[in-house]
Amino acid sequence: MAGILLLAAGSGNRFIAAGGTGNKLNAVMAKTAENSVTVFDATLAQTIASGLRVHVVTRPDNVPVQDSCARAKVPVTLAETGGTGESIAAGVRDTPDWDGWLIHLADMPFVTPDIFIAVADTLRSALVVRPYWQNAPGHPVGFACPLREKLLQLRGDQGARELIYSHEILRVDFNNPAVIRDIDLPSQLSARVSNGNMYATS
Repeated sequence: MAGILLLAAGSGNRFIAAGGTGNKLNAVMAKTAENSVTVFDATLAQTIASGLRVHVVTRPDNVPVQDSCARAKVPVTLAETGGTGESIAAGVRDTPDWDGWLIHLADMPFVTPDIFIAVADTLRSALVVRPYWQNAPGHPVGFACPLREKLLQLRGDQGARELIYSHEILRVDFNNPAVIRDIDLPSQLSARVSNGNMYATS
């Protein structure tokens, strides 16, 4: 089955420009009785709970993300560039035994395990699978194994966009805005935790 390639190599310029401090993936968005939960920790927990294999791509200087992965025993690829295309290519290169890849963004902590599982299951019968909410495309985007060589050639900030639209997309509709909800601004950090899942409060 496919695994989840979690991209955590971005710089988060919009977050900083809006008054945020440091890398948004390391910003605290919720607190439990035991600890504080960062954006990355929340996203990582959702991916792990899916039961699918997880591999993270991050920057060499993002030590908190690397520490979180070490605690969870999740493998990491270090990528010098923050370009989405290069990050995808690096992650695909380091997961040669996977049957497919669910490309997910580490600033999208509200995507629940059932969504990852549904996209992975659907990928068994398609080359490209994408979740939608009310006609808006979201993440994770699934790519089947035959597209591996093309994924390895990706470069730049457009990521896999051209690859997505050069193939027929099998669309999966969800009644959950989590597939399009990310953290770009400090004002979006507030969240609540219920039954182990993270939910936006606004």
